[in-house]
Amino acid sequence: MMRVFVAGHRGMVGSAIVRQLQARGNVELVVRSRDELNLLDQQAVQAFFAEQAIDQVYLAAAKVGGIVANNSYPADFIYQNLMIECNIIHAAHLAGVSKLLFLGSSCIYPKLAAQPMAESALLTGELEPTNEPYAIAKIAGIKLCESYNRQYGRDYRSVMPTNLYGPNDNFHPENSHVIPALIRRFHEAKLSGDAEVVAWGTGKPMREFLHVDDMAAASVHVMELDNASYQASTDLMLSHINVGTGVDCTIRELVETVAKVVGFEGAIRFDATKPDGTPRKLMDVSRLADLGWRYQIDLEDGLRSSYQWFLANQEAFRG
Repeated sequence: MMRVFVAGHRGMVGSAIVRQLQARGNVELVVRSRDELNLLDQQAVQAFFAEQAIDQVYLAAAKVGGIVANNSYPADFIYQNLMIECNIIHAAHLAGVSKLLFLGSSCIYPKLAAQPMAESALLTGELEPTNEPYAIAKIAGIKLCESYNRQYGRDYRSVMPTNLYGPNDNFHPENSHVIPALIRRFHEAKLSGDAEVVAWGTGKPMREFLHVDDMAAASVHVMELDNASYQASTDLMLSHINVGTGVDCTIRELVETVAKVVGFEGAIRFDATKPDGTPRKLMDVSRLADLGWRYQIDLEDGLRSSYQWFLANQEAFRG
């Protein structure tokens, strides 16, 4: 029985990885809440690894937030994310853990990266200023993994997901990302009998979305690739792998699909005076496809299951 530590098991991605691994049956999961193990405490993390005889690590723990949070607390975002990944990766190495998977973010790529964004775009231009501290920390995580591989022969891998959604997403009225924000807005408009819902921007920008259960499946797939396949598809200093659908849609299409799934029958108006953001953000997922993985959950089905999860858990998001 393999002992696998999932750091960040209560988050959206970490909880999805836990579900994937639980379904396998040959894994003994090791998890710790924030109260049980402070990942910012180097000594505590090293003691944990020394005691637990961990075989594999999924590093899904991170301090995350939207634009407002990233802009308001840049020092917290860079410091906490650097500390979490440094503590876990170094402690895993000291304890002799050979296999680790680090989970990053598509925000590692330059603001003006060519579309679709290939892994080779890393470090080729300026980052989006609003989340640069978070992105720098995630880039450092990739380079930590690569450096321990180069110096110590470890097998520490990295995956970079596109925009994620699904169970355990954050539906907070101010701090949520686009899909949970839309689900909540249309749900509340339906309950209130509103005649219309206003969406920001023109609806023309294009975005890619991946259900978190697909992200978890891809993570386990990448972790379990044999060394020869993984090394043949990556480079020692460009080792991360994009995870996405390779398919995008306009924000207008997204908004209309959410309205359909929620059952909102009023009008939808786009406020073109509000900012659109980047015209397009799409991941090049050819590296992952060559390694034998493709997404399974299409957007409408994923949105429908996300709405059902929201309905079952909405008490937690009141306020």
